[in-house]
Amino acid sequence: MKIHEYQAKEILRQYGVTTPRGIASFSVDEAVKAARELGGDTWVVKAQIYAGGRGKGGGVKIAKSLQAVRELAGNMLGMQLVTHQTGPEGQTVRRLFIEEGVNIANEYYAGMVVDRGSQRVCLMASAEGGMDIEQVAAETPEKIHKLLIDPIAGLTDGEALEIAVKTGIPDTSHSEAVALFKALYKAFDDKDASLVEINPLVLTADSRVFALDAKMNFDDNALFRHPDIIALRDLDEEDPLEVKASEHDLSYIPLDGNIGCLVNGAGLAMATMDIIKLYGGNPANFLDVGGGATADKVTEAFKLMLKNPRLEAILVNIFGGIMRCDVIAEGVVQAAREVRLTVPLVVRLEGTNVRLGKQILADSGLAVIAAENMADAAQKAVRAAEGV
Repeated sequence: MKIHEYQAKEILRQYGVTTPRGIASFSVDEAVKAARELGGDTWVVKAQIYAGGRGKGGGVKIAKSLQAVRELAGNMLGMQLVTHQTGPEGQTVRRLFIEEGVNIANEYYAGMVVDRGSQRVCLMASAEGGMDIEQVAAETPEKIHKLLIDPIAGLTDGEALEIAVKTGIPDTSHSEAVALFKALYKAFDDKDASLVEINPLVLTADSRVFALDAKMNFDDNALFRHPDIIALRDLDEEDPLEVKASEHDLSYIPLDGNIGCLVNGAGLAMATMDIIKLYGGNPANFLDVGGGATADKVTEAFKLMLKNPRLEAILVNIFGGIMRCDVIAEGVVQAAREVRLTVPLVVRLEGTNVRLGKQILADSGLAVIAAENMADAAQKAVRAAEGV
């Protein structure tokens, strides 16, 4: 799950991370009012979308007057902001963050992710902060310093100081940098984050260390522990089909192909998409119904897939371990009848109650294309999508 910059900064401030003062705004008048409340003579008008690269896309602008704040806010609200992370269609700007100006002396980068190889949180920092950090990572990875944090000891003062020194933060600001790195880790750990990124982390003219930007993502599997985080979710920023899928506990991601995939288990879903590609087809979605699917859940899964106007065939690939094949078969029959399925349907079942599941499909009267294994299923789905 993602949240907006202003929400991430509010969380980080609770842990002692220093950020510029700012106010979220949802209209031009609110933006001007926010600038007036903040005071000063320089403000930053920031578009709030679930994507990075806003600065290069025109979503971060400096205003030197209240009139400039009004004009910039009017231009940004409602615009389709295109960045390298949004794709060519961009995202609609519905929220702004008006922030006080900061006198920047230098820019750095700091971030934390989970390193799955070591099963530890990795702190990353670089002296090359700013809008081109992806290019730095790709072309000069040695400029990004990494530290794997012991989950028992946590991030120690010595380790945080080592990163500050390697990053090139001046001696006079080491204590602030150490405190900030430790606060980032504390927030990351407490909130079950999957990503915390400060880009840029800035040193001000008076040697203060500020988080000028902030991004936080969270582990969906741990959200049950954090109702306060769930409350921050902005459904307008998410794909409507993915939102609908989450309401029924389905893992769904739309793709650009024409063969719908309904599978139980993320690993099997990935393998199914791979084998469809192997035989010349293109998957229309990733869709994992999980191990506890019901007939109603399968029906909702079919409805999601059928919202894709490019859909030419559906492949149901089920390995019944926890999930019973007869339950899936009943769900497939119910779904096909309820949605009045008109595209070819290929079904491969294996595992618990597989014979019963196949019998349910055979007795349904539906034009189901039975498959014996994954290769057979994929080839039949590709041919069906081609109209063969």
